[in-house]
Parts: sequence; C-alpha cells; structure tokens
Amino acid sequence: MAVQLYDLTVGSYLQTLGAVIGFMDRGLAHCRDNNIDPEEIVETRLWNDMLPFRFQIVSVAHHSLGAIEGAKKGVFGPPTEQRPLTYAQLQQLASDTRQALGSLSRDEVNALEGRDVTFQIGDRYKVPFTAENFLMSFSMPNFYFHATTAYDILRSKGVPIGKRDFMGQMRVKAA
Repeated sequence: MAVQLYDLTVGSYLQTLGAVIGFMDRGLAHCRDNNIDPEEIVETRLWNDMLPFRFQIVSVAHHSLGAIEGAKKGVFGPPTEQRPLTYAQLQQLASDTRQALGSLSRDEVNALEGRDVTFQIGDRYKVPFTAENFLMSFSMPNFYFHATTAYDILRSKGVPIGKRDFMGQMRVKAA
C-alpha cells in the first residue's frame, strides 16, 4: 500500500504537536519548580532578529491545521495572529490544534492531492503549488522549524528536555 497524504502530513503533525504539548508542559513544570514566571518565556527570542516563543507556537498551529485549511481553500498566507497570548493560551492553542487535526478524516486530506494552492502575501507575491507540494515542501519544513525553535527557546531557559521530548510518540510497527 502506498503512503498517503494524510499519513505524511496529519500523522506527522499529530506526532510533533504531541511533543510540543509535552515539552510545553515540562516548561511550565520547570517554571513552577524554579519560581519562574512562565510569561517570561512567551516573548523570549533565541536571537534579537528572531521572533519570540509566542510566534513559534502560533506558527506551529498555522503550518499544520492552518496549512490543511489553506489547502482546502486553495490559498495560504503568513500567520496573522498578533494579539498577545499567555503561556497557558499558547498551551491551549497547541492542544486545540492537535484535537482539530485529529478530527480530520483520511479521505478529506487525501482528496486534497493535486489541488492548486497559492501561497500569497498581499496582492503582489504569489507562489503556486499543488496541495501535496505545498504541504510537503513549504508548510512541513516551516512547521518543524517553528517547533524546533520553540523547543530551543525552552532549552535556553533551562527546561530539562531532550531529543526524545522533541520526537514525541513514534509510530512504530504493531507487534
């Protein structure tokens, strides 16, 4: 049986979102154990020209569930979420995103294959894709970049997480 678009995208999004939820929980526990306000993490950046933790989590949601929604609509753009979010609200966003992705059917995601999707910024910048190329070559790399950056920000704040925390629940062969 061939690998289907659902497995390549939603299956991977769910695995990594589970990990993001897990390492955010560990980040909150670290803050509580060390008398650190978790809101200090929300605007933390790895470097001055990089966007903060808040943006990383918003982008994880945007490049997973938002990407599937964009593929359904045929158009996708950068994240527009600008409101300040608390650490708890970011945790809820990750959880809600995972839950919504988990409710998608295989058929509805697999049906996106071959559809046109345009990445668009304003009226002047447009990049045409097929849905599968958009998801696999644009949104998934962005999704992993932002998940990794969120992980790295937590590590830079002393949260005791490691590679297994980032990998999440692997999809192993059933015995």
